[in-house]
Amino acid sequence: MFLLPCSALALLLLTCLALEPAPRRPPPSNPAFRGFQRRFLLGYLPALAADWLQGPLLFQLLHSRGFLRSQIAALYSCGFASNVAFGLVSGVFVDRLGRKKSCVLSSGLCSVSCLLQLSHDFLALAAARVLAGFGTSLLFSAFESWYLHEHLERHDFPAEWIPDTFSRVALWNSGLAVAAGLLAWLLAEVLPLGPAAPFLAALPFLALSGIFAAKNWDENYGKSRPCGKACGEGLRGLVSEPRALLLGLVQALVESILLIFAFLWTPVLEPHGIPLGIAFSAFTAASAAGSALFRRGATGRLRLQPLRLLPSSVLLLALALVLLALPLDAAGDFLAVLLLQLSCGIYFPAMAFLRRRLERGGDAAGGARWLRLPLGLAVALALPAALALPALPGDPAGTRAVLGAAALAALVALGAAGGVLGTSRGDEGLRVGDEGLLEGDTGE
Repeated sequence: MFLLPCSALALLLLTCLALEPAPRRPPPSNPAFRGFQRRFLLGYLPALAADWLQGPLLFQLLHSRGFLRSQIAALYSCGFASNVAFGLVSGVFVDRLGRKKSCVLSSGLCSVSCLLQLSHDFLALAAARVLAGFGTSLLFSAFESWYLHEHLERHDFPAEWIPDTFSRVALWNSGLAVAAGLLAWLLAEVLPLGPAAPFLAALPFLALSGIFAAKNWDENYGKSRPCGKACGEGLRGLVSEPRALLLGLVQALVESILLIFAFLWTPVLEPHGIPLGIAFSAFTAASAAGSALFRRGATGRLRLQPLRLLPSSVLLLALALVLLALPLDAAGDFLAVLLLQLSCGIYFPAMAFLRRRLERGGDAAGGARWLRLPLGLAVALALPAALALPALPGDPAGTRAVLGAAALAALVALGAAGGVLGTSRGDEGLRVGDEGLLEGDTGE
């Protein structure tokens, strides 16, 4: 079982290198921009590395504490619920508090969460998951908001230079994710702390991120908007455009499915004896290969349009979940998970492209949060209850039944994605033109 994930990892990394399209324009050589970009990366990348280190062995750590699977699901659900609930107001919170302060706060919350993972107390671990949910929500909102304001407002650099920074972030993030899985596995094998070791290893990265940002970044703020008004704008944008409503439904369903998968991938693979850290690295490499495939397809000779790639990615997701719901052998389960991650690599840039093009001039994510909130909270409440039910024949852990339900949800998402495609034919604004993918199109 060691050879399977290692071989898959090597093959996927080679695939990423082969698929990655060449840059369309030379990188900016302005020294002031390069220095500013470097300061941003030195503050942001350590936080991303710390986030990846906490992913591979969380389930294994909680299981080693002696908790039942339904109790572990409840702990995961605490993180899910805090993330989706805070995500509804995170933009307003960051704008009011200050984006640099929010970045430092993210590092602080995640640091406390990592320290609490050493506890054997259920309530302390629940608090750790809640803090991690808050910290992660800030991580994926405050840092990029800070950069965009500094780039455009304070330094007045051309908007055309923004993709250079975020393409570097995407490249480094993929490499950090692969390295984090391998490092987590190595630390857990070598150190007596076992699966708790990666969480302690994340602390220096979090400290570096927070301290560097506090000392070297300037503060900036967003527009001061009442929370109710900001949420109302997102809701009005959602209901005023039927295609945005369908797209928001796709996003909410897929993200809810991925919340379930984040909990269940370990119970699916661990009984086969597959090293979890190496498997995690292979997953992230599969996702990176999917993103490279999207960029190659959208900008290459084929000019595959995101409007068609979105339902294709959701179809792959549904197929992977159907396979995972079946009692397969180790290779079958592992390949199904790789297919799921590959579909995610295609899905996320396609979704970001369409969301930004459909919701021009508004909050591109605000409307989707209204759908993400009830579905995410429903998953958080239902997952522990589902795993506490009596086991079905051939599925003693209950994981296959939950994955089967997730496959049905993916089919609903596929129908909604097909609705977006069917109602958008002929809309040139949703096509990739001759200029290729523009700044902000894919969120990268």
